[in-house]
Amino acid sequence: MNVDVVIIGGGIVGASTALALSHGGLSVALVEASLPQENNAEWDSRIYAITPGNAEFLRDLGVWNALDASRINPIHAMQVWGDPSNGPLNFDAYSAGVAELGFILENRLMHTALWKALEQVQDLEVLCPARCSALEFGKDAVQLTLEDGRNLSTKLIIAADGANSWVRKQAGVEVVAESYHQLGVVANFETEKPHGNIARQWFKDDGILAWLPLLGNRISMVWSAFEPQAATLLELTPEQFCHTVAEAGHHSLGAMNSITPPTAFPLVLQRNQSMIAPRLAMVGDAAHQVHPLAGQGMNLGLRDVQVLVEVLLKTQRDVGDWATLRRYERARKADVFAMSSVTDGLQKLFNNNDPMLGFLRNTGLRMVNHLPQVKRALMARALA
Repeated sequence: MNVDVVIIGGGIVGASTALALSHGGLSVALVEASLPQENNAEWDSRIYAITPGNAEFLRDLGVWNALDASRINPIHAMQVWGDPSNGPLNFDAYSAGVAELGFILENRLMHTALWKALEQVQDLEVLCPARCSALEFGKDAVQLTLEDGRNLSTKLIIAADGANSWVRKQAGVEVVAESYHQLGVVANFETEKPHGNIARQWFKDDGILAWLPLLGNRISMVWSAFEPQAATLLELTPEQFCHTVAEAGHHSLGAMNSITPPTAFPLVLQRNQSMIAPRLAMVGDAAHQVHPLAGQGMNLGLRDVQVLVEVLLKTQRDVGDWATLRRYERARKADVFAMSSVTDGLQKLFNNNDPMLGFLRNTGLRMVNHLPQVKRALMARALA
């Protein structure tokens, strides 16, 4: 098989890349090891806060309007606490001049909708289930061999195969990884009181707690906790767990009942030496991994896709040409660096029991609350 682009990894980032490039007229093959899990009546613990800018991108792909609207909840406001006695830092959609600050929806919902859209594209080759066996980078093309013996030749490989990217390893791209020694504990709850479409976040000395609004009186929780505390949380009975989460959020939404059992994933800061290599571009977690405290990991990946697609569809050259790939990397460098630096800096600033740092961070939050221009600048970045 000979195509313009081969994308390895069919998650949300990889599938959206395949869809966008196919719409642009390039011949594309998507390689994925397993089919997405079908959506069902149960709530998925893996939840994303999607920015309006990325929602618009998915709308342009014909995916957003195909989503089950009853599973999408808007964010109309956000409250962030440092020291609870000082009150929250407030953001709201009205002040930002937008209808929503973002949307909360499930991984499974987006993933399934993207794959259904892929089925409608005639000139797109979806190879699934399929596993990669060997990758050979040449001057003018890349040769990919699958475990079943099939061979693909392409001008460009796009790695969308996650933080432990097989493609990145084959290309010899170095990464610097730093463990936060934290786990992201996630679960969904029904709450006694309505959430008012407000996303709530508490920066604590021992971790960061976020409550994201779901449809009805439901929330999705992400608790970035140090490993010993996370292990304790996961060992609690359902009743103890609900009480602990409610108490950590100062009972803001009253009593809580668990919808999904808690699960956890390790939190790592990972920076690539480069987002590109000869005839290779990396997107999403294959290119960078940030702390989830701002909920921006998926949004960062979708912005990678938009920039890469724009660069590839505009080029008059071979799509795998080094100059073309350099334009992609340069265009993404500032956004990726800023997001990884901000999330890393906030994690280190707030997950620290130094009294002087505590004074500085809480003073900073109070100042931002009274500086409209600073708040608008922060919201502009969050809405992209």
